[in-house]
Amino acid sequence: MSFLEIERRPGAIADACALVLIAGVAVIAALTFSDYGLGWDDFTHSQYGDLLYSYFSSGLTQRKVFSFVNLYYYGGGFDLAAAAIAKALPFVEVFDVRRLLGGFVGIVGFVLVWRTGRRLAGPWGGLAAVALLMICPLYYGHMFMNAKDAPFAVAVAGVLYACVRAFDEFPQPSPRTVTFFGLFLGLAIGTRVLGLLCGVYLAAAIAFVLAVECVRLGIKPALLRTLRFTGLLMLGLPLAYFVLGMVWPWGVVEPLNPLMALKYYSHFWEVPWREMFEGRPILVPDMPRTYVPTLFSVQMPELFLGLAVAGAAGAIVSAFVGKDTPAKRARLVLIVTAAAFPVLLTVVTRPVMYNGIRHFVFVTPALALLGGYAASWLWQKAQALPRLAQGAVAATFAVGLAVPAVDFHNLHPYEYTYYNHFVGGIKGADDLFMLDYWGLAFKQATEELDEYVEQHRRTLPQGRKLRVAVCGPHFAAAAELGPRYETTYDSSNADFYMRLGEFYCADVKAPLLVKVEREGVTYATVYDVRGRPFPSVFAAGQ
Repeated sequence: MSFLEIERRPGAIADACALVLIAGVAVIAALTFSDYGLGWDDFTHSQYGDLLYSYFSSGLTQRKVFSFVNLYYYGGGFDLAAAAIAKALPFVEVFDVRRLLGGFVGIVGFVLVWRTGRRLAGPWGGLAAVALLMICPLYYGHMFMNAKDAPFAVAVAGVLYACVRAFDEFPQPSPRTVTFFGLFLGLAIGTRVLGLLCGVYLAAAIAFVLAVECVRLGIKPALLRTLRFTGLLMLGLPLAYFVLGMVWPWGVVEPLNPLMALKYYSHFWEVPWREMFEGRPILVPDMPRTYVPTLFSVQMPELFLGLAVAGAAGAIVSAFVGKDTPAKRARLVLIVTAAAFPVLLTVVTRPVMYNGIRHFVFVTPALALLGGYAASWLWQKAQALPRLAQGAVAATFAVGLAVPAVDFHNLHPYEYTYYNHFVGGIKGADDLFMLDYWGLAFKQATEELDEYVEQHRRTLPQGRKLRVAVCGPHFAAAAELGPRYETTYDSSNADFYMRLGEFYCADVKAPLLVKVEREGVTYATVYDVRGRPFPSVFAAGQ
């Protein structure tokens, strides 16, 4: 795009800025993806991907994937793609493939949010929405290393994009839009069965259109238009089912399997453990109703949070008293429902909640879209102000983006542990909430332990593997440590003790070899415990 074209086309500057931002984040992702460590689920998910690959490459005869742990209740499209790429590029380590693929999928989400925001609130709204999503720690921090929640968030963002397109074309969505709808709906449900919530979002928007058009046009014309719209959109369901079957084959082996998965997730299947919330270790089935709203309020950057709330309020007002067509106002109902309904559902039903709000990554695109809607409205109002005031508004937005971006740089590669300044950042949150609950810091800890072992190998035990007692994700620790180490829970005869900086790990009095920290907060430590046996890797009472 030439500078002349940018000047001539309204909003082209905003579009160019959005593309530059997305390209910039893509470059950062390509340069930093290998910095991210392994979490609790990585090793198991890589195995799931291999089993899915075997299932398809065997002509659907290798069915071990349908009994592997409990992962067959989830879709494995991401795991399958990572396994296929790793087999095509055997010289690349599989976990590097997974990290890079996660970054790519996250970038796709940025593009979808930009295009959706542009439809909702124009070019500046699209730019603001994608910029806000980029400073969202729940999205950016998880996109490299979360094989379920981050791809699910991108698929839901795709459904929202397709639905917004559809309402723009109401009452006759185009074949392209119907194809997008089927593709992304299949990916959403095929990634997590919770994707069925997309039907709730769409139903709320369709009900709104029907109600408003009944008043304006009468019941029969409104009903016919709505049925036509819904019928055409539902033509995407066969494609959705096909895509679902590709990324979640167990989901189509029996027609009722998705409902069985819903039933499975309605009951907590693990032995309850405790997590820190508001300064108290609480059993995860006993988390209060305020768990999700509280964590959103302290983990989202201030600008993101403020604009999302303002955008939700503005969208509700515009939907019910705005001048746009009912279909265009229904788009706002769709986005508000997508942002609020899952959170409200947890408040009402109080399910088992844990691992912070990682299970709610999928609401962040909708929140960013609402933030972009509010930012666009504010910028329009600012056009009536003197240039100095306009500059102040733009500077405020830029600073609001820059502050969390700097925090991300300081926290890297633990962006997902970000807490905002309402709670005092990670220092203020350290004694109140969980930080590195997935154990990503073990990557840096093992690298530094390796350096120590290399320097002192003559003084270490010979002729056997070095034993490392671990408090944290064992599979991740074993993969990071490599073949010359043996991970164990047995603290009585270990050579080293590696622990996360979380409340449930035991403290020991032993020489400290490694300390991984950010902003004065400890994420992981490694101790030399040779000749210093201690009772357990877990703190008393855990």
